[in-house]
Amino acid sequence: MKRIFLMVLVSVLSVIPPAFAVNAQGVNLKPKTPQEWRTYLSFRRDEALEDLYKIKPEAKDVINRAHGYAVFTNFSMKIFFVGSGSGRGLVHDNKTGKETFMRMMQAGVGLGLGVKDFRAVFVFDDRKVMEDFINSGWSFGGGADAAAKNEEAGAATSGAIAVAPGVRVYQLTENGLALSAMVNGTKYWVDESVNKK
Repeated sequence: MKRIFLMVLVSVLSVIPPAFAVNAQGVNLKPKTPQEWRTYLSFRRDEALEDLYKIKPEAKDVINRAHGYAVFTNFSMKIFFVGSGSGRGLVHDNKTGKETFMRMMQAGVGLGLGVKDFRAVFVFDDRKVMEDFINSGWSFGGGADAAAKNEEAGAATSGAIAVAPGVRVYQLTENGLALSAMVNGTKYWVDESVNKK
């Protein structure tokens, strides 16, 4: 009996994540300090872009030709009618190389029950739009859905979805590339604490 108990205990402990989680690259997966967050978000950015380029190789050229791009990781949950989610990410300026770390919050209403874990890669075709996204914050309202339904042909062929003038998005889910962008009811703003050096 004692032997069976020990076997069960070892099995359970093997699936419980450790209190501290550091991956093979030395990235703290449970960041707390601003430096840890910058390292973590840069790691998640690289991971998301690598996955995107595997699915859509042409996206690399689209992103390189743009004024800049942003990568956000979001975890959202919907219970019955109300859904919410929060996340973090960074905006990369292709011209200057500057990176701005940001936060996001999403709230939506709709019937359903489930958890959705996805990553979004925004492509800025317009410099002013990118600067406004960083400097003034950004909120996608219901109009984002309409923009996504009326995406431009160029965006469609690259797999990106137009969500606003000058902004396209690739949305990665655990099943691959999403065919529609879920950005309605989402607010983005600069994370002052993480940007402090």
